[in-house]
Order: sequence, then C-alpha cells, then structure tokens
Amino acid sequence: MQTIDVRQLAGKMRNSPIDLIDVRTPVEFRELHADGALNVPLDGLVPAELLQSRGDRANEPLYLICKSGGRSAKAAQKCIDAGFMNVVSVDGGTSAWAQAGLPIQRGKKAVSLERQVRILAGLLTLVGAMLGYFVHPAFVGLSAFIGAGLMFAGITDTCGMGMMLAKMPWNKVGDAGACQVG
Repeated sequence: MQTIDVRQLAGKMRNSPIDLIDVRTPVEFRELHADGALNVPLDGLVPAELLQSRGDRANEPLYLICKSGGRSAKAAQKCIDAGFMNVVSVDGGTSAWAQAGLPIQRGKKAVSLERQVRILAGLLTLVGAMLGYFVHPAFVGLSAFIGAGLMFAGITDTCGMGMMLAKMPWNKVGDAGACQVG
C-alpha cells in the first residue's frame, strides 16, 4: 500500500487538482478537515461507486485521509481488494496536516467518537458494578461484557460500540454540513 507525507501531498495539490477523500465520520469532517478534502465515511465507502464518480480521473491516484492514518489505510485496502491499486493513504492524517500548518477548514466542535466510546464504556462498567453490588451479583456481567468488548476492539482494531455510536443522531450531519463525492 502506498503512503504519502502531508507536505508532499500539499505540494502535489498546489501543482494540480487531486482527489483527496476524508474517510472519517461526517461530524469529525465538519469539525476539521484538510482544505480540498471531500467526505466519504469509511463505513459507507463503496470503492466501485467512488471510482465511477471520478470519471476520466479514475486512473489517477486517489488520496485517502483520516485523523491519524488508521482508517485511511483500511479504506485503501478496501479499494485494493476491489481491484483499484492507485490509492494512497496519507501518513499522519488530518492531525499531521494541521500540525504542519497546512490549510484546513474548521467547523462546529464536537465530542470525538473515541471520547464518546470511552464515556459510554466507563458509564456501563460503573453501572454494572453498582448494580452488581446493590441489586444482584449477576449485573457484574455487564462490566465483564464491556471489558471483553474493549479487549476485542483492541485486538481486532474494530469497535462495535464506536460503529453504533457513529450512527446516533447527534453524530449525523445534515446536507448543509457534509461534502460528498458523487
């Protein structure tokens, strides 16, 4: 899989138009994104549709960016698995882009999805422990379930709680706040 440094990518963007796709959630994208990026969330990424939307630019490199590089690497692999090889993941993602002082767009602040997962996991663990102590010992199973889920998320780099939270109404952006390819 190809990767590119944010400064190298910015140089390419100055010389010619490129397709830069941000695969974070619409709320994350709305809060902060690289200037010129379009939002196609990873969970809704359909490589064939994305390639078709590019028209005559389908053979040119497609640059993918996220917060730090993890999701863009997954999106690149998804495209490669679909037969499109000319995809490039941006090293360090939007965090590195902003740190480098490159042009960004800022919007409405939001609680990050990662932070929402930590809050909910902590709350459910506490509730399970409290109910297990005050109501019935079987409620400790809730805390164990959350712990097992966090362990699974760490091992597989897939977070079911995060995917669920991403679909909640407060994590949606209306048409006015989202940029979509297509």
